[in-house]
Amino acid sequence: MRLTQHSDYALRALVFLASNPDRLSSIREIAECYSLSENYMIKIIHRLGLGGFIETIRGRNGGLRLGRPADAIRIGDVVRFTEDDCALVSCMQPPGERNGASCRLMPDCTLRHTLDEALGAFFAVLDNRTLADMIGQGERRKLTLPADGGP
Repeated sequence: MRLTQHSDYALRALVFLASNPDRLSSIREIAECYSLSENYMIKIIHRLGLGGFIETIRGRNGGLRLGRPADAIRIGDVVRFTEDDCALVSCMQPPGERNGASCRLMPDCTLRHTLDEALGAFFAVLDNRTLADMIGQGERRKLTLPADGGP
């Protein structure tokens, strides 16, 4: 399984916000931190907001912060929300999304069941980790900005 860039940067944006819990952050700060375009980060932040992972504060003194405590955000939930398709092979997709793909081994395919079990194990690990678990001393040291928002 390979995560999309969208999921990768969504996780990074959350790590950034979790590393700066005592201040509001900006899209520009996050984009610059990861050398991304602001437009791309706007799309990611918008999606994370829809999922309740972040909260946006509008206005002159506005900014971004986590929508709930870092220890309440499971990494598996973020990945499931940001990935459009977690199926490892086409037969794992819902019937209406298989693009006409059929397999003569269905529904008794041992390979499909094995891959489904592996995907379950992948998400079991992610579900056992929270955003707070992703913030070590290295992340905190490299991502923490001053409370006043200055360099």
